[in-house]
Amino acid sequence: MAILHFHGHATFSLVTDDGTRLVVDPWFTGNPVADQSRDDISADYVLCTHGHSDHFTDAVPLAKATGATLISTYEIVAFVQTKGVENAHPMHIGGGYHFPFGYLKMTAALHGGMVEGDDEGRFTTVPGGFLLDMDGKSIYFAGDTALLTDMQLLRGKVTVAVLPIGDNFTMGPEDAARAVDFIEPEVVVPFHYDTFDVIKQDPEHFRGLVGDRARVEIMASGDRYEF
Repeated sequence: MAILHFHGHATFSLVTDDGTRLVVDPWFTGNPVADQSRDDISADYVLCTHGHSDHFTDAVPLAKATGATLISTYEIVAFVQTKGVENAHPMHIGGGYHFPFGYLKMTAALHGGMVEGDDEGRFTTVPGGFLLDMDGKSIYFAGDTALLTDMQLLRGKVTVAVLPIGDNFTMGPEDAARAVDFIEPEVVVPFHYDTFDVIKQDPEHFRGLVGDRARVEIMASGDRYEF
């Protein structure tokens, strides 16, 4: 069984069937809802959907402390290498790669492309998401995104969809529920809500909008979900 661990806001750990430890969009330092500190986290791989601080603050220090391989867009990888990250794998939207833990593909997202810490804007890039296929079960980390018609291309390919519902900066509950129609996952995990007042949402309202089209797994910071 794969284990998904929610650390709060937009940060997740995923332990695959073979014990590989992935950390997605690490933000522990300064995260008001984080369940752990960065020093408590182990990682073999760090996945970054984009460079905003609430997804990227701890990416470089975590990769350097653990020796994990950081996976992101070409531009973000180029940036972290200037900061001393030794192990990194560049990808880009629409491309996939067979890693030891499964086939990982970068998906499109509609959001901002600033990279935190890049003071000159040299490494500004497009945001993305990740679709991980692990021997017949899959998980889709949408990242921060608006509703995209491209999500229809994922229909039938996703076991667990991790979707933002906070509105203001990303999809709100209504658009996220429509994304469920596009993707048709078995399970939906909402994220990127309630951390700040501007993204306050009721996840039970989202559950009601989804109805019986998928199982909505509402995770509090620190919760784990096996699939």
